[in-house]
Formats: sequence, structure tokens, C-alpha cells
Amino acid sequence: MAEPLSGVQLDHWRTFLESSWALHTRLEDELRATTGLSMNDYHVLVVLADAPGRRIRMGELANRLVLSPSRITYQITSMIKRGLVKKESCPDDGRGQEAVLTDEGLRTLREAAPAHLATVRESFIDHLDDEELAVIGRVFAKIRKG
Repeated sequence: MAEPLSGVQLDHWRTFLESSWALHTRLEDELRATTGLSMNDYHVLVVLADAPGRRIRMGELANRLVLSPSRITYQITSMIKRGLVKKESCPDDGRGQEAVLTDEGLRTLREAAPAHLATVRESFIDHLDDEELAVIGRVFAKIRKG
């Protein structure tokens, strides 16, 4: 059985949980209200826009977004229906599939980015100084590596 958390550890853990959920909820709500996109939609668009050739293997995309293979398939299928992405066979491996950002998807991302980034700044970035942001970056990079 795991060792119980100390009072201070428990306080920090609860503060993290409550603030991260509140932040995610606010970002999701604002993004949907202003663009109709979900946070998952937006993250897929960003990852694809940054990828070479605006394309990435489905498995790699699932890993980057921390989604199961079935969840990424559902996500991409939904985005295909809206014309934001398409799915193609991998050019170097016909068995694999890649998600590919469409011109419509790139246009949608470019239109959504200013309002979303304003919410990110207002809800998160502007509350922290550069040193605090650096600590957060290091801490969560460490946690992500597991």
C-alpha cells in the first residue's frame, strides 16, 4: 500500500487538481464558445500544423495527445467529417495511416489561435513570472517522462 501523503503534500496535490481542472474547463469552454472547437480538436490542429508536411502517423499523434488508439481514431473521424483533417496511407509504409491537416484545418487553426491564446494568457501566463513559468516547464517535462 502506498505511503499516505503528508498534510502539505495533500494540500499541494489538491490545489494542483482543482486549479488544473478549473483551467482546463475555462480553456475548453472559451474555445468552444468562440470557435466551436474542443481542446482536443485544437491540439490536433496544432500538432499537425507543426509536423513536417502537416502530417503525422496516427500512433504518434495518439502518443503526443495522450489518447488511446480508439480515442484518436474517433477524434480524427470527427475532424474528417468537418473537413479539418484527412487520413492517408503512410507513403513509406502502406499499412500505417497518417492524419493530414487540410487547408481548411489550417485556416480554422489560424482563425482560432488569437482568441485561444488570449484566454491562455489571461487564465495562466499573466499570473506567473518568467521564473515560475520555467519551473512549471521543468516540473511537467519531468512528470511527462514518468
